[in-house]
Amino acid sequence: MRSAGDTKAAGWLERRFELAERGTDVRTEIAAGATTFLTMAYIVLVNPAILGQAGMPVAAVAAATCFAAAFASILMGFVANMPLALAPGMGLNAYFSFTVVQGMGVPWPIALGCVFVSGLCFLALTLGGVRQAIVRALPPHLLAATAGGIGLFIGFIGLRNAGIVASSPATSVTLGNLHAPGAWLAILGLLIIAGLSIWRIKGAILIGIVATTALAWALGDVTMTPAPYDLGAIGGTAFKLDLAGVLGFGGKAGLGVVEILFVFLFVDLLDNIGTLVGVTRRAGLTGPDGEIPNLNRILIADSVATMVGAVAGTSTVTSYVESAAGVEAGGRTGLTAIVTGILFLLTMFVAPYAQLVPLAATAPALILVGALMMSPLVDVDWHDPMAAIPAFLTVAMIPLTFSIANGLAFGITAHAALRIIRGQAGKKDAALLILAGLFVVRFVWLSAG
Repeated sequence: MRSAGDTKAAGWLERRFELAERGTDVRTEIAAGATTFLTMAYIVLVNPAILGQAGMPVAAVAAATCFAAAFASILMGFVANMPLALAPGMGLNAYFSFTVVQGMGVPWPIALGCVFVSGLCFLALTLGGVRQAIVRALPPHLLAATAGGIGLFIGFIGLRNAGIVASSPATSVTLGNLHAPGAWLAILGLLIIAGLSIWRIKGAILIGIVATTALAWALGDVTMTPAPYDLGAIGGTAFKLDLAGVLGFGGKAGLGVVEILFVFLFVDLLDNIGTLVGVTRRAGLTGPDGEIPNLNRILIADSVATMVGAVAGTSTVTSYVESAAGVEAGGRTGLTAIVTGILFLLTMFVAPYAQLVPLAATAPALILVGALMMSPLVDVDWHDPMAAIPAFLTVAMIPLTFSIANGLAFGITAHAALRIIRGQAGKKDAALLILAGLFVVRFVWLSAG
């Protein structure tokens, strides 16, 4: 029986997050938030490992990763009321460590300063309406292709994490070792989640992850070697960013810094747009014309999160495609993101223990979500080359280049080129034409390097 306090709290949550309007409830949102957290908790271990190679203190980065993910997800939930969780982005952290710090010789405090400035630029572009204009200018077939491409991407990540697919020098990818514990555990987990899903059992994904984790531990297939960790270690990276160095007072001004800012800006911009389109579409939160609600608030929250993450001591914070797992578990409001954020906050105290949940347990969730995110592809007119070619390039390049940004770049560039060839490019296409031009310059720059 509920107490008066519980009823009052539930009523406030109902009103604040519009639960009934979006067809959800508190219990569903909590389960969805936990599901999202479990599918992206790997970042607590992976991000410090990558940034540690840039000379950053690993324990400090672990704490900063948890703090940044917690702050960003909770901010997104309260400000935008969307089920989008955020954390330091994969890909951008590798670029930060291997290219910027190790390759270009930029000290990591200055690199953090670049992340902060890029977040400030994101905010300026958002307040100026540029980011919103890009989202709204995407044609319907590219919106559908982005969602489908992200589905393939998520599924591929899950299959790779499970060891069901593996790298091959001859064919790039091949069938993995299905006799390995991780592979058959993931297959079993997929059967559990899929079976519960077809019977419409609420929390199917979360139940499957927990069941697979328990089985892995029972069979002794999980080994945990937590490193020494102290919550106060965050002081090793917090407020260590060097803005003066970015501005040139540290001798690092010039084309190098411009290139760094360009990459941080556009990769995060496109990753966010792609994730935003794919997740909100799957959640059924887009309008009849494909418009995303609270778009300004979403983008502002993302911009602020990147700046706060840089101050805490981590690379660019971005929306996570794994949020789709929470959406598939029923998450429809910002309460999902807040629950995810709270769990990351609690993880700050026990960061090394994030490896309690093996990748084999979260991989089935990603595979299932990837499959279910393919449905928007039916909206593409595959008989019309004007739609089919850009859509195909978007769908194919997202998983094949392991980058949402690259997929969108190919799709937008192809769309713009075909409109020019057909003589249909007009003023309404200005945003996409400019963006396509920038992509061409970026591709030429990358190939020349």
